[in-house]
Amino acid sequence: MRPHDMGVLFDRAASRGHPTRVHLDRAFDIAPDGGTSYDVPALAELVRAASGWWWAAGARPGGRVAILKDDHWDVDLLACAAVRTGAVPAKLSAHLPAETASTLLKRLEPDVLVTTPGVLARATDEGVDLAAFARATVSTGPAPGAIALDDLRGSAAPAAHRRGDDEPLVITHTSGTTGVPKLVVHSTRTIIGNLARFEALPTPVVGLRRDDVVATASAYAHGRTFCWTAVALSTAPAEIVVLTSQEPSQVDPLLRRHRPTVVEGLPSAFVRLKPLTRRLANPFGRVRLFISTYDAVHPATLRAYLKASEHDNPLWIDGWGQTETGPLTFRLHHRGSVRRRRVQAHPVGRPMPVKTRLKVVDPGTFQPVRPGEPGLVLARTRALCLDYLGESERFAAKKSGSWWNTGDLGIRGRNGSVHLVDREVDCAPDTSCLATEDALEERLPRALECVLLARADQPPLPVVVTADGELSAHAWRHAAHGLPAMAEPVVLTWDDVPRTGTGKVRRLELLNRLTGSANTYGTGRWT
Repeated sequence: MRPHDMGVLFDRAASRGHPTRVHLDRAFDIAPDGGTSYDVPALAELVRAASGWWWAAGARPGGRVAILKDDHWDVDLLACAAVRTGAVPAKLSAHLPAETASTLLKRLEPDVLVTTPGVLARATDEGVDLAAFARATVSTGPAPGAIALDDLRGSAAPAAHRRGDDEPLVITHTSGTTGVPKLVVHSTRTIIGNLARFEALPTPVVGLRRDDVVATASAYAHGRTFCWTAVALSTAPAEIVVLTSQEPSQVDPLLRRHRPTVVEGLPSAFVRLKPLTRRLANPFGRVRLFISTYDAVHPATLRAYLKASEHDNPLWIDGWGQTETGPLTFRLHHRGSVRRRRVQAHPVGRPMPVKTRLKVVDPGTFQPVRPGEPGLVLARTRALCLDYLGESERFAAKKSGSWWNTGDLGIRGRNGSVHLVDREVDCAPDTSCLATEDALEERLPRALECVLLARADQPPLPVVVTADGELSAHAWRHAAHGLPAMAEPVVLTWDDVPRTGTGKVRRLELLNRLTGSANTYGTGRWT
């Protein structure tokens, strides 16, 4: 089945008799009594029912439905239900500070806001009334100023609305590591036609198969899971395992009951679940393919998962891309391919075949630089989003003719491969923060994560994240030997570090917390 109309995606899969069974680590927030196991017809019925809720609450063709709730796959079911009504869903992360969420809601002007009592209460504690930004607010449980979802259950579902391929389909937001996220508008053509359909092809080795057990540990407010939903429902694997927790003790039992053959996850999820790889009977023994999205995965983590698999030749596929474009590059790893390397840049692979062109230019003149020289990475792709909602001038400023300015610094190899140096706003002189982080994680087995914060007119500040917030001076000296000059490290625990909904470090916020200043070496001109 080729994905196309997201409003009837689940209906089409159910009508074709797709045998996929879905297993959840906790019940959906929109169906707390529905259990943790669904077949496709039951999911299709839930999406149809939800379209009736949104219609009763005031969602109409061309309007907007904002979805701001605790992280779960039901965010995508709600988005498909909104599409079914003809509205445009906007998926917002519940990890956003209330002030940031209110800024995005002002831009959206939604007809309906769908949320949870916990999200509303946290915002109220921060002095923000989120319900004030929508014509109607629906809460999954009782909450002041909101319609209780139970009062809408049983509402008649409208007929499925069809829209043009180039009309707005879904709105998601960028990670917001450097400030208020941008609201990214995608159409059916950009996110489904040019991304999901390509991924749903029966590609040898990396394509999903009918006998696969696919586990995902993602951020369900992100655009990636909207695309992933289209792919997973279209390819009809045997089972889907949806993880909302990154706590090993909570995830392990479900993964053992439904041992995956394909695992996709956030880089932060792979880091947090890494202790499971060291268990004698780890849950990753059947995995043939690991997929990482959103951000860089450092080699030490990658190596641990490939070693944990008992498959003859497990593979890891990762890529680099942006919310605005989808994946731009890909690379495949196997057990023998992850090697220690010089601290120069972080490899992200080759451009997506047929789909993407890349070039590296001088940031000042925008003239191409020679292979091997660092510069600003520009991309050309048919999957580029339509606009930034409420910030069209900002969107236009990042386009250079038919090329998209990624805001990343990189190096193009003579063989066409791409190595990232850093985000321009996060760059440091004469070194790559990403590659230095790779080296530090190789040398510090106890580190959950290493972050190098570039600063204006000062050596970069290393932050080492460990389970207990401790690191010996001897271990640091050994790790830093031969690397570019750095300040003395700050050692933190995982929860001490401010993060986005996809687990990325909010680098500017962390830098400001630790030093009292968010001044970086980069300009931030293209963020």
